[in-house]
Amino acid sequence: MTKIPSAARRGVTHSIHGHDRPDDYHWLKTQGKQDAEVLGYLKAENEHLAAVMGPHRGLQEEIYKELLSHVQEQDDAPPVPEGEWAYFTRTEEGQAHALYLRRHRETGREEVLLDLNKLKVDEGLENVWVYATSASPDGRYWAYLLDTTGQEIMELRVLDTQTGSLAEPPLKEVGAWTLFWNAGGTQLFYATDDATQRTDRIWRHTLGQPQDKDELLYQENDATFRAGASLAENRETVLLGSYANMAQEWYALDARDEHARPELILPRQRGTEVPELTDGGDHWLLLTNAGGASEFKLMRLPKRAGATLADAAEVLPYDENRYLTGFHLFKNHLLLSGREGGFTRLWVLPRTPGGYGAARRVDFPEASYTVRIGPNHEYDVMTARILYTSLTQPVQHLDLDLNTLHTTLVKDTPIPNYDAAKYVAEQVWATAEDGEKIPVSLVRRQDTLLPAPTLLYGYGSYGASMEPAFAMSRLPLLDRGWVWAIAHIRGGSELGRRWYDAGRLKHKMNTFTDFIAAGEHLKAAGISSELVAMGRSAGGLLMGSVVNLRPDLWKAAFVGVPFVDVLSTMLDDTIPLTTGEYDEWGNPSDPEAYATMREYSPYDNLREAKYPHLFVSTGLNDPRVAYWEPAKYVARLRTLQHPGSGTLTLKTNMGAGHFASSGRYDALNETAEEYAFALAALQDRLT
Repeated sequence: MTKIPSAARRGVTHSIHGHDRPDDYHWLKTQGKQDAEVLGYLKAENEHLAAVMGPHRGLQEEIYKELLSHVQEQDDAPPVPEGEWAYFTRTEEGQAHALYLRRHRETGREEVLLDLNKLKVDEGLENVWVYATSASPDGRYWAYLLDTTGQEIMELRVLDTQTGSLAEPPLKEVGAWTLFWNAGGTQLFYATDDATQRTDRIWRHTLGQPQDKDELLYQENDATFRAGASLAENRETVLLGSYANMAQEWYALDARDEHARPELILPRQRGTEVPELTDGGDHWLLLTNAGGASEFKLMRLPKRAGATLADAAEVLPYDENRYLTGFHLFKNHLLLSGREGGFTRLWVLPRTPGGYGAARRVDFPEASYTVRIGPNHEYDVMTARILYTSLTQPVQHLDLDLNTLHTTLVKDTPIPNYDAAKYVAEQVWATAEDGEKIPVSLVRRQDTLLPAPTLLYGYGSYGASMEPAFAMSRLPLLDRGWVWAIAHIRGGSELGRRWYDAGRLKHKMNTFTDFIAAGEHLKAAGISSELVAMGRSAGGLLMGSVVNLRPDLWKAAFVGVPFVDVLSTMLDDTIPLTTGEYDEWGNPSDPEAYATMREYSPYDNLREAKYPHLFVSTGLNDPRVAYWEPAKYVARLRTLQHPGSGTLTLKTNMGAGHFASSGRYDALNETAEEYAFALAALQDRLT
């Protein structure tokens, strides 16, 4: 066994609102990720993990092979039509990364647009991620956003499909989420970030023009807002906006005019949200919570100067039991997404000369499922691509007939060596401290005897819902007699917007106590014999908090890329995400918000206790949750564990960011390592 790393160096005391925060590990942040001492500490922690896992590498390899046995290594994703071509990705046996291709819709001729495996070798890269792609309207050019470090700082590259070479030098330091062409295929729209990686500017780039000549279309100077842009479904209008948690502002410009400038549609108004807006022809179509519509309503706003939300008309009668989340507009139909009864739903509304007809819900045979709008790149069509899955059903790519609501299977995701009939899914309800009923989704093998070891997964932030969806990666645990459980805790939106609002800001503690209630219920109901908890990012915050609150409830926990040093992060407005998340966590300059965060911040609430086995992970280049948060957390926790505590490990991926390794085989091996840790922890075979 290697020596357990130690990081205690010197005390630093932060004082705010009369509270002192002594911090012996602040140097892990201030010295930076390039510092030799910091890197040495992280390397020592990786060596410690290697020593802990040494006796279990055989089990890890066994699980890896099981995971690989469920992967269709040679496979094509369903092609998505766009103009003369249909675009898709392909994976090949033995190749870690995808190929991007297109197929001519008439002749069937295929062209390889990008081979990430070759790119990785040719440019000597450790990881490669493609965040967005966009084909020019005539199909000649194909643009993509490439990240090679995991820091989510992109290069924008444009392929000339006629020559097979890049059409121009890559644009540098581009944001991750905005990429599309103008109607003429001569200009690209992209975004850039400020020093904190907040997207603050939208640019128009003329193909072949130097990047320093690009035209700034929009700049957002309010640090609590982020800028963004997209192309309306009719491809005639560019929609630009600024987004905060509780407000949005919308602009538009003509995608057919190379010199058009943005014009204001709706100004920002604190507390009034318009999260979705598109061009409906003679009107703007939008979702809003205006007028007390807490679960959002669908409205149309006339295209006239000075029109406000007071001039908008309802398209669909408001229903407080129906939470509306998004839509996709076609020439003759509207496809609407939302939630009812805790599950995702889709509705279709016909477009009529006078507006929109009645909404019809798209129904499916299973009681518990997840359905969402898929990639749709054509406007004047009568079918829509949708994606359907459940806890036992791998993702199905379906074409939905927008007139009849009948679905046609385009592709059933192949999962080799998997028989859905061997597994069963169900839902149970836990009772929270305040009496609220918390849904918990379960999946297990039919022949699993209860109580059984259970992995309980959770997130509970940003309104993100953890859906009852299939995941091949669960099979090695399920086939070993485990139950996989998903706690649909407050802070997500499973039961609507109210569910989210009840788990943020001053109500944040509900997120953690809900998860504990779910775990307690699984044990009390005879479902779980031992509990292993898992969460990533804000779900890592969840893990840190529930381990502090109830260290005795968990046999082990996976604390992935965890937001555990809440106060240090939210007090530092120079780092990514801080200023844009005051509506999620609170602004610590407010004494009441500070006190709330201080109550649950995992790092600040570590105490002397008998802790479970903990597998903490991070990425050195992570821009969302910096490496120093989990590093400090582990370093401090080592000094507080009582005798009899579980094994504590920290894994740092030295060449990646928030989303771990980009190669699929590396990702499988990382999952196998975590499962081997969990199985060894269950038998207390970790040392």
